[in-house]
Formats: sequence, structure tokens, C-alpha cells
Amino acid sequence: MPRVQNGDVSIYYETQGSGPPILLGHGYASSNKMWEPQLAPFSSKYRLITWEMRGHARSDSPADPDEYSAEKTIQDMKLVLEAEGVDRAIVVGFSLTGYFAASFYIAHPEMVTALVLFGTGPGYRNPVGREGWNKYAIARANELDRRGLESLPPDSTEVHIGLDLQKSPAGLAHAGRGMLTQSDDRVMKALPSIGVPTLVIVGDRDEPFLVASDYMAAKIPDSRLVVIKDAGHPANLHQPGAFNDAVLSFLDEVSAG
Repeated sequence: MPRVQNGDVSIYYETQGSGPPILLGHGYASSNKMWEPQLAPFSSKYRLITWEMRGHARSDSPADPDEYSAEKTIQDMKLVLEAEGVDRAIVVGFSLTGYFAASFYIAHPEMVTALVLFGTGPGYRNPVGREGWNKYAIARANELDRRGLESLPPDSTEVHIGLDLQKSPAGLAHAGRGMLTQSDDRVMKALPSIGVPTLVIVGDRDEPFLVASDYMAAKIPDSRLVVIKDAGHPANLHQPGAFNDAVLSFLDEVSAG
């Protein structure tokens, strides 16, 4: 399978299908396997590029904690697209990579045709809220250092579907401290400047991200909000049919326009 180098770090990705390109990112402590219910229906019309974050699954897990940051992750996304000769793509991100998808648009708007922000949020304007989130992220990293992969939440479907691919608890811990934590409110401030069609999609039982999804849909000018019934955080796994219909409807409109 293809890989791309960012300095000494090798990033794993896969491609499937043909048509307008879509870059799909997974959640924290997950892998490309979380997209299995989407591969066949999406690749019948689109060229899928699924990538794995540094510290995760089949991508490298460097020992240096400084190798884990939002900036380096955005570089990884850009290099994957460039390796595939893609000038512009529909960028789809779930949870942590949803935040990075919006960040990628801020850094490289010329490379984004449309956004799908799935089960995610724009960060925190309030420093107290951001501090609380960062304490949560660091606590998860500390548990990975202490207990390894056994510390991952047992009810996280998107994590356990690809648990056999995770090879570095230390890499996940570094990613927790360097990528899951947040340092500012730049994404939240930039929402009104997002100038591409955007789908905000969330499960109706994904309590931590319902308000955030409403907020993003209200602030991004050309956006729509879809709430998937009877679904939690990984709505694409809980209700794949409804999720696929909603996303493909949006993608088909973007591609036709």
C-alpha cells in the first residue's frame, strides 16, 4: 500500500475508486478500518484516499514528542494529496480529523472543494473550556502510558474495529498530548470565512458534539446540518445506510455544481 514521507515520518494511506477525489480521515485511536461501510458505495463514484494519522495504526509513531502537532498533521494531509497528484479534494474528517479538516481549509483553501465535518467541533473560544479539554486529552495519554491499549474505551466502536492495527500505545499517547490538545481558537474564529460547501453531520446520540455541530452549521456560510437518528459518535458505523445517503447526496450536489 502507498506511503508518503514527511521528513523521517512515513504516513500510510489507501486509494480506491475513480472520480472526484475525497480525502477521508479517522478519529483519535482509530484507523482507516472505520470507513469500511463507506468504501463500496463511495468508491463507485469517487476516488477515495483514506489516510492514517501519525502515531496511529500503520503510519509511523516517532519517539520524539515534538513530531506530533496540528501543523505536522496538516502537512501530512497535504503531502498525501500531492503524492496522488490531487490539486483539490473534498476533505472529510471525523472527530479529531474533522477539526483538522477545518484547519486544513484554513491553511490551504485552494486545495479544498468541499468539507464534511463529522462528529466534531471547532475547539473552544473560552480558555477554561479549552483547558478542560486538554486535561481530558492528557489524561487519556497518561492512561495509554500506564495501561497501554487496554486503556482505550471499550464502547468506542470506531476504535475497536481497527484495534488489531494499533501497534504503538506510546505513539497514541504522543498524539494525545500533541494533536488532541488545542492551543487557541483559530478554527472557531475562521468558521465564517470558510468559502466552500460544507456538510456538518452528527449522530443524535453524540451528546458531546450536538451543540458544536449546530454552532458550526450556523457560522459556516454555505453549510447544512444533518443529524443521523439512532446513532452515537461513529454514526457511519451505527447507521451506515442513513449516513451514506446523506453524504452521497451532498457529494453529488457538490460534484454537479
